[in-house]
Order: sequence, then C-alpha cells, then structure tokens
Amino acid sequence: MSNRPAPSVDPRDVRADDLRYLLAVARTRNRSSAAAELGVDSSTVTRRIRALEHALGTALVRTGTAGWELTEAGRAVAETAGPIDAAVSRAIGAVAGDTGRTLRGNVRVTAPDAFGAYFVAPALVRLRDRHPDLTVELLTATREPNLHQSGFDVAVTVGAPAGGRLVSEPISEYTLGLYATEEYLAAHGEPATVDDVSAHPLIWYVDSLLQVGDLDLDKHLPGAVPRLMSTNVFAQLEATRSGGGIGLLPAFVADRHRELRRLLPGAVDVRLGFALAARRARLTSPAVQAIRAAVRAEVSARAGELLPGRPIG
Repeated sequence: MSNRPAPSVDPRDVRADDLRYLLAVARTRNRSSAAAELGVDSSTVTRRIRALEHALGTALVRTGTAGWELTEAGRAVAETAGPIDAAVSRAIGAVAGDTGRTLRGNVRVTAPDAFGAYFVAPALVRLRDRHPDLTVELLTATREPNLHQSGFDVAVTVGAPAGGRLVSEPISEYTLGLYATEEYLAAHGEPATVDDVSAHPLIWYVDSLLQVGDLDLDKHLPGAVPRLMSTNVFAQLEATRSGGGIGLLPAFVADRHRELRRLLPGAVDVRLGFALAARRARLTSPAVQAIRAAVRAEVSARAGELLPGRPIG
C-alpha cells in the first residue's frame, strides 16, 4: 500500500458554478431534471460534471438503476457545497429587492404517507402560491430516509432520525387508536379489553417491511397478531372501512370518516412523534427554510387533528 499523499487540487481549477451543477444532480438524481432546473441542456450538465471531476481528480457520479447516483466523494462535495445555492439565492434577492418572491429551483421533500398527504401537501400548495417559481417534489412512504443518499432536502420522520448529517426538530406528537365500523362490531362483537382484541383480525403494517422502529406493534399491543397487512396507511384505512377487522390507525386519518368508531380509547392510545429534518448542508437554503416554516405553521394551525381530545367510551 502506498503512503504517498493524494495529489493536491488547485482551487483555481474548480469552478464554483460547476458545484451548483453537482447540487442539482444530487437533488434530482436525473440529468434531464437537473438540466431543466438549471435552464440548460443535458449535455451541458454532463460536460460541467465531468469538468468538476477532472478538476477534483475523482469520480462524483455514477449511473444507477434510478438514474444518476452520487459516489461517496460526490456526496461529500455536494454537502459542503450546499451554501453556494443559498448564497446565489440571497444575491438574487438583494438585487431584486424582494426576497419574498425569489424562491426558485427544485426541492424534494419526503414524508410518511398520510402526514404527507394531509399536512405537507397543503402546506406546499400555500407556499407555492407565494413562490410560483419554486418546484417541489413530495415523496411519501412509511420509511426512514436513507441517510446515505442525497435524494431529499427536507424529511418528515416518525421519531427523530439518527445520523450527524441531519438536523432535526420535533414538530408534533400524534395519536393512534383502534377503529372499526359499527357494522363490523354488530356482526363480530366489540372487544371489552385489550386482550379481547386478539380475537379479531387486526389491520396493520407488514412488519417485515416496516422500517420505522417506533411503529413496532409489540411495543403497543403485545401479543397481537395482524391478519390483514399493508405497507400503506390508506389501504389499512379502506380495509377497516370495508369491515375487514379492527385497524390501528392514526386519529388524524380515521377521524375523517364518521362510519369508524374508536375502541378502548382509555386503554389503547399510542403516542408517536413527527420530526422535521434537513441535511445540515442545506439548512441555509432559503427554499429549505421556507418549507420547514410552512410545515411547522400547518401543524401549529391544525394541532387538534393530530392530538384530538380523547373520546369517551
């Protein structure tokens, strides 16, 4: 093994604007999308990335199954170059004299299915009403963000994510409870205790595919065995509404449907928390700051949906 130091990089060979091209690729993971965001053609994106790789003496991107992926070196460079985007946006705002109308570019947000649909999407719509040049991608799934990818700018997670690359803050608790339809209860009986729940089909997530530790069923209903499972909370909701059994559902989802009644609220009141996270290198981005503020405002205005008063029964 050679102990020779790696060849030094002359800062004069590194063009700051090329770093913005790398950041666009990191956000979109697609050459065409990066080109559209930057207002250039795809060949220009390729040329500028290759020029940056040549200047730094290392590969920054590779072709993956879902498009362009950043190498380990590419992720490190993209994260340290994040403030460049913020500086450009601030410079534009200073010249325009109206920072309230200068948000632009492409930002990707990840969130759990239901929270993303009911809270994040309306918040983003209101934000875009004020900043029509801003393009936002919302990816929803009940999973933890992959900290080894650069495919998102802001993430809503269940519980606080681990990892030094993310800065997170709690935004709200929410409650889950047991729900069923009156028709189901009339046909199959109503559980009087938590132990009675095991006699009914429980509707829940597919445990083997669930990547959110705080949703581990054994923590909340020890001994309960799901009989109808889905990776999607809306599928669980519809299965419960269709009389398929008893669903353990977020109150902010189930309480929208009058045909569902909450069961054993005093005994089963699962409390989990949502956290709002962003990559440390992207915290100075005005667009990222605006999205975080928009989500916080939406949660604050509708806190009663996430933690409704405990039903009597």
